[in-house]
Amino acid sequence: METEAGSDQPSVPLITPSLVSLTGTTRSGEPLALNRAPAPDLAPWLARTYATKVSAPPDYSVDCSLLADTSVARVLLSGSWTARTKEGVKHYGSQPLFFGPQSTHMPVEVRGSFSTVGIALRPGTCAALGGPAMSETLDRILTFEEIGGASEPIMALFDPEAEPTDWLLAIEQRMRELVDRTNGREPDPVTALFDQAAFDDPSIAVGDFARKHGIEVRRLERIVARDFGMSPKQVLRRARALDMAAQLLGVADDEEAEEIALRYFDQAHLTREFLHFFGMTPGKLLRSPKPLLRLSLETRQARRLEELQRLGPGQARPWE
Repeated sequence: METEAGSDQPSVPLITPSLVSLTGTTRSGEPLALNRAPAPDLAPWLARTYATKVSAPPDYSVDCSLLADTSVARVLLSGSWTARTKEGVKHYGSQPLFFGPQSTHMPVEVRGSFSTVGIALRPGTCAALGGPAMSETLDRILTFEEIGGASEPIMALFDPEAEPTDWLLAIEQRMRELVDRTNGREPDPVTALFDQAAFDDPSIAVGDFARKHGIEVRRLERIVARDFGMSPKQVLRRARALDMAAQLLGVADDEEAEEIALRYFDQAHLTREFLHFFGMTPGKLLRSPKPLLRLSLETRQARRLEELQRLGPGQARPWE
């Protein structure tokens, strides 16, 4: 399948020269996050930990978007942020926030240098540990006060001048305390299996998945709605779009490019899906600098390849 740019193999987008990443770059120089699998004792609840530190001119503005398939506890350490949520446009400074998963892209703008540290929660973690319902957080950003917490103790954990690796250790310890305080119940095993299927074969029919694992379709739909905030078909559809977008933005394994492209019937199908999820055609996404979206997609793809055992922990990723 060809992209709108007119070739079978998409070219890597032009670099964004005003952004200087202190946490890694792609081969073309685009910013990456320092992201890694969580400590083993936190693996049942955490999908990924990450830190980002990017230098930019004070008046430089990144107009981008996010599309995440997990909820994320994200601490904004620097930068002036604006997001268009389903509740309208909101503005944020240095503070901790709870991002629900996104059903489609969430427009986000950040001005000046920015740094963040965050944890992506596995689907089902909030239900297991008494957190907010996914259906109530989908496409929303909540303050910690809105989910029953407090911002000041969280911000006190992080020295903006410290090394990003120190931020990761601090946020993991905070999560460890939460797990201990809530008796450490683990997410539903069905949820974990469906999450794995979205990585391994997002073209699978929901009925086939249910039969394979001996679960009634209606029960599967209830569990997925509770833990993902969406229907099973929507989760798989989003997974296909995320894999394809990662391929176009140069943060995927090129060996999978043909397999990922063949999940779409034709160019028209691909274009419709990209307009739905990203608000633009594949060709426009390919030509547009999307540093924040790329950061989010790269974190997901690193997790995906590790969980499918195609990449070892700490092993260099194909796009680095």
